[in-house]
Amino acid sequence: MASTEDTFARLVSLAVHDLRTPLATVTGFARTLQRTSLGDPADTYVGMMVAAGAQLAELLEEVGLAARIESGRWEPNVQEVDSRELADAAAARLEQASAGGEGTTVRVDRDAAELALHQLARCAQRHGGLESVELAADGPVVAVTPIVPGAAPILLREEARDLGALIAARIVGALGGELELDGERLLVRLPE
Repeated sequence: MASTEDTFARLVSLAVHDLRTPLATVTGFARTLQRTSLGDPADTYVGMMVAAGAQLAELLEEVGLAARIESGRWEPNVQEVDSRELADAAAARLEQASAGGEGTTVRVDRDAAELALHQLARCAQRHGGLESVELAADGPVVAVTPIVPGAAPILLREEARDLGALIAARIVGALGGELELDGERLLVRLPE
């Protein structure tokens, strides 16, 4: 018999799967309306619906990935990638972020690692009340700075207050990496 955790992870996975169909319907009709000019304020509302649909689709993907990791069914597409490229890509997904440093080749699932770095930086920004964050590659480590004291326990999974950060930590761990706080820096160590 499956453990309670396996059963719950499977339940979440099935829910994510079943939610995709109605989301696709809503998003499809919103995009159709977007191509038809309805005039203001309706065009603004339709644009907001399309954006919210895209956010929901991303969230469903992330929750589905977390469920696969938790149930041991995730098969990452491991490839060699430069850690600086991952930092650049994660920073580009945020409105106020920069990237720098010297990277090295790491062996990760590129999309999942980029998602994890993005979510960790977003969490640092959001829960730190910061306008901007920096991701800096130093070999196989990508540092997210600054980390304010209130954001540290959320990033380290001591306080479950940010779904993206929780999923990011699971991704990093499943890839064989680790998270560590070093003063005002969150160090994301990726496998070489």
